[in-house]
Order: sequence, then C-alpha cells, then structure tokens
Amino acid sequence: MGAYKKCMLAVLLLLPLMALEAVDKGVSIDVDLTQQKAFLLLDGKIAYETPVSSGRPGHLTPTGDFTVLEKDPNHFSSLYGKMVDADGKVLDWNADVDMPVPKGAKFVAAPMQYFLRFDGANGLHMGILPGYAASHGCVRLPKGKAILFFDTASVGTPVHVHGTAPKVEPPQRATRPASVAPTVSPTPDDHRMKWFPFIKRLHS
Repeated sequence: MGAYKKCMLAVLLLLPLMALEAVDKGVSIDVDLTQQKAFLLLDGKIAYETPVSSGRPGHLTPTGDFTVLEKDPNHFSSLYGKMVDADGKVLDWNADVDMPVPKGAKFVAAPMQYFLRFDGANGLHMGILPGYAASHGCVRLPKGKAILFFDTASVGTPVHVHGTAPKVEPPQRATRPASVAPTVSPTPDDHRMKWFPFIKRLHS
C-alpha cells in the first residue's frame, strides 16, 4: 500500500472519532437564511451570533442537516473568483473557471479564509457582507466571527441550515446626471425706454 493510500485510510478512520469529539463538546452551528444570521450553539444554547450573507438567487445556499467536512484556514474557491489583466486591473469581479480567459489575462480564485465545508463546495468562511444574500452559495461571515466559528468547530460539528433568504435586489450604482446647459435668464424690458417718447411730448 502506497503512502498516499495509507494517509487517506488514516483520515477515513479518524473522521468518525472527530465527529464524536464534536458531538461530545456540544458544539453545533445553526444558519438562519431568513434572518441572514448564524448561531454558534453550546449544548443547544446560543453562545454567539453573527450576521451573514448567504447564496443569492440562482446560487442558493442548500438547506438541511449537515456536518463540517473540512477545515481550511487559507482556502481558495475552486469555482469562482475574478479576471485580471497583465497589470492586475480587474476585468470581471464575478468570473468563474468556465469563462474564457482573454489574452494576457488570468483567473484569480476568490479567497475563503477560515473555511468550514459542510456540503459540496459550500461552507462558512470570512467574506464581504453587503447587507443582503450575495454569495455563490457559501455563507459569508465577518472576520472576527469567522475566526471564532472556525476555532470552535471541529470536523463533524453539526450544521443546520434552514429558512429562505429574502429576495433583496442589490443597490444600483449611482450614475452621474447628464450635464445640462445653463439657462440664460431673459433680459428684463427697460420700461424707461417705452415711456421716454410720451414724457418728451408732455414737455414739448
């Protein structure tokens, strides 16, 4: 048996033990998509809570009962990121690995620090919270809470995801109003010129 197979066998044997350890610690994670919040529970009681940003329409976060499958403090997305040119200028902030790469450009995978995988490519991780569901399916947390959840959870920690993310349209970028030509004020009539002939006749 090769070294790689031995390593994988050891991991498979350890997974049930790690799951039991997580259950023994009484740690679990609850993600409420409706409230856009995540809760860290100890023995079934809320110990910490945090706002989150879950999957947007078309990339909804899966619901159900899961467990933490993997912990990776410096994870990078295998599917999503940005497209940048040779000078590092961002060409597309919402690129994916299936998009054609323009000549001279490259695909840069999105960082997902303090990643807790719970279903397929989906997990909890540090990310930007714009105030609405905006991810590709993962659950984004602010940095401090992402570290807290990561340090407290173990492989095997139960993760319960429920609810429905509110359908909130992202705000539109403000556009500069079209320039308007200045309005020229009309020149007021000089009433003195109109009365001058009449006054002249009175004095003649």
